Order: sequence, then C-alpha cells, then structure tokens
Amino acid sequence: MPGATHYRDVACGLIDASWAGKTVRLAGWVHRRRDQGGVKFILLRDRTGLVQLAFEPERTPAEVIAAAAKLTPEDVLSIRGEVEARPAGAVNPEMATGEIEIRVREMDVLASSDPLPILVAVPPGEDLPSEELRLRHRVLDLRRSELQQHFVVRHLATNAARASLSQQGFLEVETPFLTRRTPEGARDYLVPSRIHHGEFYALPQSPQLYKQLLMVAGFDRYFQVARCLRDEDLRADRQPEFTQIDVEMAFVAEDDIFAACERMLVDMFSTTLDRSIPVPFPRMTWAEATESYGTDKPDLRIDWRIQDFSGVLGGRGFGILDAAIAAGGRARGIVVPGGASLSRSRLDALNDTARAEGAKGALWMKCTEDGFTGPAARAVDEEAGPILRSDFGLTAGDLLVLVAGPDSESSPSLDVLRRQLSAELGAVSEGEEWVWVTDFPLFEADPETGAPAASHHPFTMPVDVTPEALLADPLSVRSRAYDLVLNGTELASGSIRCHEPALQRAILEVLGMTPEQVDARFGFLLEAFRYGVPPHGGFALGLDRLVALMVNAPSLRDVIAFPKTTAARGLMEGAPSGVDEELLADLGIRLAGKQAGTDD
Repeated sequence: MPGATHYRDVACGLIDASWAGKTVRLAGWVHRRRDQGGVKFILLRDRTGLVQLAFEPERTPAEVIAAAAKLTPEDVLSIRGEVEARPAGAVNPEMATGEIEIRVREMDVLASSDPLPILVAVPPGEDLPSEELRLRHRVLDLRRSELQQHFVVRHLATNAARASLSQQGFLEVETPFLTRRTPEGARDYLVPSRIHHGEFYALPQSPQLYKQLLMVAGFDRYFQVARCLRDEDLRADRQPEFTQIDVEMAFVAEDDIFAACERMLVDMFSTTLDRSIPVPFPRMTWAEATESYGTDKPDLRIDWRIQDFSGVLGGRGFGILDAAIAAGGRARGIVVPGGASLSRSRLDALNDTARAEGAKGALWMKCTEDGFTGPAARAVDEEAGPILRSDFGLTAGDLLVLVAGPDSESSPSLDVLRRQLSAELGAVSEGEEWVWVTDFPLFEADPETGAPAASHHPFTMPVDVTPEALLADPLSVRSRAYDLVLNGTELASGSIRCHEPALQRAILEVLGMTPEQVDARFGFLLEAFRYGVPPHGGFALGLDRLVALMVNAPSLRDVIAFPKTTAARGLMEGAPSGVDEELLADLGIRLAGKQAGTDD
C-alpha cells in the first residue's frame, strides 16, 4: 500500500478509528462535495478509497472554507487536519473509513480540474456513459474505484503466478519483440527496418518458437508474462494486443504440464481471492466435447447434453429429417427441461438462431401428458414416442430442439441454442466448472478451400503417426494438443511439441509449404533440432481473460489499462495515425492510393 510521502502521511482509505486524535496530512482528488448548513463536507479519494473531510467555521480558518467552496470534482488537494471519531449515529457502514472524518485546518489546491466530460463519481444506480466516450476519456474512466480494483486483482494474480512458477523451478526469460515473420495463423504486425530497406520485423503473435528454442538450449523450465500481438479481425471480446502467461517445460508429458498449470491457478486464486479451486481438473476428449456439447469449449455448468435422435426419428416419413440423414447428416438435439413453457414466438426464433450459426434451421416439439406437439412431432409415431420418453428422458413439460444436417452445421447451432435457452430458463448452475479438453485433430479442413489447416498451430506433436502416414491422410491424425476451459471460456491452450524434424517437415508440407519455403521460414528452428532436442511442451494462459473472469468483468477492456475498440483503435491517444512523408522516406516506404500524414 502507498506509504508516507512529502504530501501525505497515509493513504485516504487506510485511516480507521485507531487514528482518532492524530493530526494527518492527506492528498487526493475531490470525489464529491456537499454543504450542510455552515459545514462543508468533501469526500477525498485516492487509489485506496475515500475519506470524509469536514470544514467547520469554528475550527477551520475562513480562507480555507472559502477555498473549499470553490472546489470542483477531480481537483487535487493536499490537506492537514485532525482525525475524529464520528458519533455512533453518524457512522457510515458503506465506507471503510466510515467511523472517522478529518477536521481540516490547512488545504492546498495542487491542481484544478476543468469541467468533466464524464463523471468519475457515478451515483449508485445511474448508468455509465457509453463505452466509446469512456474509452475516449480513459484516464478519467480509470479513476473509478471499480476499475482500479480490477487492476489490484490483476497485479496480485500476476505476482502469484510468478511466485508459483518460480517455486516450481521455472526461470522467467524475456524473448525478442522484434522478430522474423513466421506464418502461424493470424496476420503479423510488421515493423519496417530503417537500416535494411524493404525488410521487416514482425511483432510476436506469441513466443512459440523462442520458447521451444529455449528448451533446445537446455532451459528445462521457462515462463514469461508475455505481450502478444495479432493483426486479425476483431470480435467483441478480443484485443489486438494481449498478455499471456507463457510456459514451456522439457522432458514432460501432458500430466506434468497439467499439474504445473493447476498448481499455478490454485496459488493465483488462493493468493488473490482467498478461494480454493478443486484440482485435478477433469478431462474430456475433443471428440466427446463436440459430440455432447457442440463445441470444444463446453460450459459444464449446464447439465444438458446434445443427443443423436437420428435412429429414433429418422425413416418415419418426416422429409426434413429423412433428407438430412440420407445426405450423410444426423438429427441431433437437446432436451430442454421445462422448455414447453416458452412462448410460440420464442420457439419460432430458434430457427433464426440456428440459421445465424450456419444451419438450415431448427425444429422443435413439446412433450405433453397426451403426446408430442410442434413441427417436429410429425416424426413421432407409436413406436418413437415411448423411446423418446424412456431412452431420452423426455417428460411432460419438456421441449426437444433438433437441428438436422452435417455436424459442422448442427454443432455450432446446438451449442448456441443450449447456452441461450439454459440462461433463459435458469439452468446454469453457480460456481466454476473447469475441464481440460484433449486429443484435438492435428488439422481441420478450411471451410472455403477444404485444404488442411492447423487446428492449434503447426508445431504440435501428432499422435502415433509416421511422416508418410501423416502426408497420406492428414485430416485423420489426432494431436497432443489441449485447452483449459472454464465455464465455457477457453483460458489456456497448449500441446506437446513436435520435436522430430521429419515429422515437423511433413506437417509444414501438409500446410502447403515447399521444402524451400520451410527452410526459408523455419530453418533456424529445424537447424537447432539437429543438435539434440528434448521432448517438450507447454501452455499459454490468457491473463486478461482470466482476470476478467476473476472480477466478473463484462469485457476484457475492463481489465486492460488502455484497450482498443473492436475496430482496433485507441480512442484516447488516436491510434493508429498517419505519419509524414519524410519519415516514410526514411524507411524506404511510399504509400499507394493514400496520402501520408492523414488519419482517414
């Protein structure tokens, strides 16, 4: 906590009844001012909290009272006064310092504030200004106690991670920020070289190759609180620059890595929130996750599982289902307990949700005491009805939601429908559900071209395959990749790395690289692999996302000091911006179709 300085003896939020009778110096911002008869009260604020100042005509010099009358929110003060215990009836239990107040004798205005574009002291129950306005005036927004507490948690969590990994024998090693471009998925941010015209550094998407090289170099255990940058299309909760706790270990298998990560998280939650989390975390294969939950990020707080209804409802003359199954798809769905209570308009909207996720639509039926009703009930005959009740657990009042088609269409739709309906019906349990998702495919088919693309990244170890077999049927190969998921959010991702040069070359060849391209892009890695590389693996945990979950923040932007918008703009500082032609010429760059020095 802040200590004594030239302007203060103690921070505002640290004064309690034990200070009564003492004279103190305080410094901070004017949070709120009110007049009560002849007495003026000011709430003084710093990072630690609030304390009430009292300006009384009987005890405060007239010139100080006059100056206090002119104060406005966010003026910066230094005061001297006596700490007094409040009378029992005047104690404010809502404030940590509510048992005392400061009778002011002296005051200096250290800085005055202009009229505020946004309020820092937002009254309880009043909506915050728009996020765009708050990001434009981020310095003021960051003064809010809620956001400042988020950064206290972030600081404690980061320190706890460092301490835990250090105790486990890891070394913190910094890796380069200016590196070479090595295509790994997302676009790189490029930095032109002034000395070598026409050549560019890339900012790191992650320290992936460097941490592998550290394992080759004999650093058995490495970690780094790493800044990562990716020039990709943004979504609502994604940032172009983010922070991850990056970890790599040599001579390990999955169990070793899971144990190290779990111990780190136990220490982070214990130290930061004084909470215990149960370890070891359960595990689930990628195949099971996508089959039962429609996603590789399953929210296990929801009991409902996706089931295959093809056998019971297919071949009974309902054309939509029969056609989808005949084309190689399936009729999959979820049983929604109590879902029959939903309105017809809400049920019709399920179709729009499914279509938005890539399916052709959704079907539904209600289970009643007398049978089944709804569009999908046409597939239920005397044989199917009892099976739905006995084998699939439908009871009166339940709803069955179906999506028919290939799994690539039905899984995303059912995942979204499952999450939406469970939230609406109060079927999401409290608490935290952690799970390791394992055994991912090594490759997945690109949705546009059908060509293999790396599911995680191209440096992941395949499961029991030769280079020849991998090249012959790449989409059938599983990998030793894994994700850590909390309540449906991916927090960490990692893998056992491919440390066999022939296999690594085969993986890159499947991704469309010629031997010459492999050597040009990754030759420095494969060169190092010639000199004895240990089996190794690791994980990267998203620090921003973890802290957001710890503090229950609605957005990652609430735990990043100076975040970007979804359009990748820094509204406060006006980034990105144009540069003048002189600087571009110095870098050997000429813009095409756009004037330098402009922002549009």
